[in-house]
Amino acid sequence: MLLSNAVSTSTYSSPAKSLGDPGITPLSPSHIVKDSDAEDAVEQLFLVVVAIDFGTTSSGYAYSFTKEPECIHVMRRWEGGDPGVSNQKTPTTILLTPERKFHSFGYAARDFYHDLDPNESKHWLYFEKFKMKLHTTGNLTMETDLTAANGKKVKALEIFAYALQFFKEQALKELSDQAGSDFENTEVRWVITVPAIWKQPAKQFMRQAAYKAGMATPENPEQLIIALEPEAASIYCRKLRLHQMIDLSSRAPVNGYSPSDTIGTGFTQAKEHVRRNRQSRTFLVENVIGEIWSELEEGDRYIVVDSGGGTVDMTVHQIRLPEGHLKELYKATGGPYGSLGVDYEFEKLLCKIFGEDFIEQFKIKRPAAWVDLMIAFESRKRAAAPDRTNPLNITLPFSFIDYYKKFRGHSVEHALRKSNVDFVKWSSQGMLRMSPDAMNALFKPTIDQIVQHLSDVFDKPEVTNVKFLFLVGGFAESPLLQQAVQSAFGSRCRVIIPQDVGLTILKGAVLFGLDPAVIKVRRSPLTYGVGVLNRFVEGKHPPEKLLVKDGTRWCTDVFDKFISADQSVALGETVTRSYTPAKPSQLVIVINIYSSEQDNVSFITESGVKKCGTLRLDLTGTDASVPNRREIKTLMQFGDTEIKAMAIDVATSKSVKVGIDFLNY
Repeated sequence: MLLSNAVSTSTYSSPAKSLGDPGITPLSPSHIVKDSDAEDAVEQLFLVVVAIDFGTTSSGYAYSFTKEPECIHVMRRWEGGDPGVSNQKTPTTILLTPERKFHSFGYAARDFYHDLDPNESKHWLYFEKFKMKLHTTGNLTMETDLTAANGKKVKALEIFAYALQFFKEQALKELSDQAGSDFENTEVRWVITVPAIWKQPAKQFMRQAAYKAGMATPENPEQLIIALEPEAASIYCRKLRLHQMIDLSSRAPVNGYSPSDTIGTGFTQAKEHVRRNRQSRTFLVENVIGEIWSELEEGDRYIVVDSGGGTVDMTVHQIRLPEGHLKELYKATGGPYGSLGVDYEFEKLLCKIFGEDFIEQFKIKRPAAWVDLMIAFESRKRAAAPDRTNPLNITLPFSFIDYYKKFRGHSVEHALRKSNVDFVKWSSQGMLRMSPDAMNALFKPTIDQIVQHLSDVFDKPEVTNVKFLFLVGGFAESPLLQQAVQSAFGSRCRVIIPQDVGLTILKGAVLFGLDPAVIKVRRSPLTYGVGVLNRFVEGKHPPEKLLVKDGTRWCTDVFDKFISADQSVALGETVTRSYTPAKPSQLVIVINIYSSEQDNVSFITESGVKKCGTLRLDLTGTDASVPNRREIKTLMQFGDTEIKAMAIDVATSKSVKVGIDFLNY
């Protein structure tokens, strides 16, 4: 029995000193009951599953009717669009009016903001790439702010809820048009994808935003599934047929071409194939195991690397036959190594040429022109390839050239000549001309981090004998990233890229919503337990934890563990412990739930231990003839990204439930 906590107080000083209510103590022996049938939620029947891929740089949705699960429909084409960028998804940008009301989302928001007069635009609130804030904020709460392009702050929860509400309305409108009658929200099961490496508060935050957007309610949480991006990709990859992917490893030189040339041509053919299918927007997912999959046997391992705009995360899965369920072998890892890193390097390059002071001012004074410049960079970024020899031209907005002259008193051309950045030149058509090497250098830091991180994962004992590496997500379209991953790991496993790689997660998320049971075993990201009192043992327990109450010597603050970080948890698994009130006459029993990233925790006062839930069982008014050692059963059920806890008084079957909460403690 592991040591851990008790007497409940709201402060973090040692609860022992505050002698509040006496708390609970484990009933020996402590036992775990694995009871996955416990109160199986009645499966609700939804007519359609709609998945939303809420990305850092771009977002989209797809859906499938539960009656024909083999058809996945990707959302209608969006208005707007950029040259050189396939727009099956829309940019994750949102515009609020000066009164802070929702105005528009995506291309519409960007174009409207761009067309505003500069004096007017500074009153409007424009947000882009804001999803990363959930990953980078250490102490995320419902009150966390986001900063608009004009420097004004708005609650993050509002922005996320506006964005989700926009998607909800678009999807319901499209479904209603298709059905010829109004589609009700109650008929839809929603799936929202989040990076697997997000911490629990960020995942919970997304769920709260969805409730605020009216997709589901705390009373009916099953209507919304929070899916992990690489898991969704993994589910889709299992269905792939050979003509739906590109196997980088099988590229032997053909007709004297080197493999790198064929990567290019393979992609061109693939893009043609995709373009022909684009018009239909409906993808058939055959209800079979794909060919690649048929090569995998029971126990085989594969790794999914999901590289998006903001984050790259990877997960290692193992196949469990006969149904082909997935088991997570190694907890999801990754980091902020998305394609945004390349934009950041470009910004650093501009600072080097034109001066950091100018770039900072330009972003504030001409925010719309800055957005323009980054759009121009985005389409050139997509043209970067390992074997490219001709330079890439990036159009500088007129207001950049104009504002620079005012700011510095000399021309942009002069700045380029003066800066000793020799691989970026000025072309007479008003463009920055970058050599392919210069462009590749912008990718290098980000790609190096991805390769390094993958190497670390490959070195883990759980990750030996990986057969395949699936490279998915928007950034996986980059030939530079493909080549780096293939040359680093091609000898260890086969590197596979699904064809419509930017939509892989979206399609997988729809499949997950149709059959959430496909992922059977996950790794717990945290250690969970409750605070209890244990009998004080001299020499074993620290003297400062001693609490004497009615002649009994207790050790306080003990962390009684339910599950350890990185332990395998089957979905829906319930862990049960039994406790008894330390003082028999106690009628209000308070059980505090704690979490920690460490797996060996002894006391709730240790650093890194956070309170994430309270079960308050009020037994006043119950029959007094209960046994003097009252048994309080405490259960924790590990669901998708949610964890539910419950306490039951065995004598009276009075119970109380609570969801684990990482945002409000």
